Amino acid sequence: MMLVAVDHVQLAAPPGSEDLLRAYCIDVLGMTEIPKPPVLAARGGCWFEAGFVQLHIGVEADFRPAKKAHPGLRVTGIEAYAARLRDKGASVTWDDNLPGHKRFYSEDPVGNRLEFLEPRG
Repeated sequence: MMLVAVDHVQLAAPPGSEDLLRAYCIDVLGMTEIPKPPVLAARGGCWFEAGFVQLHIGVEADFRPAKKAHPGLRVTGIEAYAARLRDKGASVTWDDNLPGHKRFYSEDPVGNRLEFLEPRG
């Protein structure tokens, strides 16, 4: 038995922020919303996917944005993807400290840190 993949990443968000996060995940990140099972949908939040990547947003009453902990999302065409985020009003902060990769950090609309990276070469 062994781990074979990450099934999804879950981020927290404050109550009532689902529409804001839908706009961000769909329009800015280019993801598609996927339905939550009814029993889970009753809790609030929303789920998204792009390719094999799933991002689950869960509502947390005592929400505090994750400033250090973050998902690392691998992308292709990282320069164009960073430009897309900037053009849509999202922050892009490049970081050259990971050998063999191009990467940048951004934040979702509720302040959670996100890392985007692409292997060099």
